[in-house]
Amino acid sequence: MKVIPTSIPEVLVIEPKIISDNRGLFFESFNEKTFSQGTGLNVSFVQDNHSHSVRGVLRGLHYQIQQPQGKLVRVVRGAVFDVAVDIRKSSPTFGRWVGIELTEDNRRQLWAPIGFAHGFLVLSDGADFLYKTTDYYAPEFERSILWNDPTIGIQWPLDGELQLSTKDKAALPLAQAETFP
Repeated sequence: MKVIPTSIPEVLVIEPKIISDNRGLFFESFNEKTFSQGTGLNVSFVQDNHSHSVRGVLRGLHYQIQQPQGKLVRVVRGAVFDVAVDIRKSSPTFGRWVGIELTEDNRRQLWAPIGFAHGFLVLSDGADFLYKTTDYYAPEFERSILWNDPTIGIQWPLDGELQLSTKDKAALPLAQAETFP
């Protein structure tokens, strides 16, 4: 496993070691010991989620204000542009974002720690997106930040019609959102 730092030190890109030959390939998508040694993090995952979305779907920017979740995310089919936004007011990188393309071919993963809002845009005809979380989903604590908040300035690779949920259309700009200390 290779750990690649990003412009925000707590957000990490994980590249698995892939073993391949003419028959196909194999890789460990997660190994607690290897993850801990490679990242220096000691996290426990309690829930795995799978979402399927079509081209142009943008999900996010989501987080839970209580029962916050760290997320280890990856794509098993298709391609997405994945984003983590620092929403920790005491952080020197508050309001900054990291974005990376996750695809079935590059097999990269993104670690979005607690204190970050997360979202993704589907770039392919469809995408199957998997994520491990460090706490359970609690809808009463879920919040959304506006995907196109100009103060954050995410450079989404938009191409065609965008599809948003009702919840994401009603999301708040960062200046009005509940954030972490």
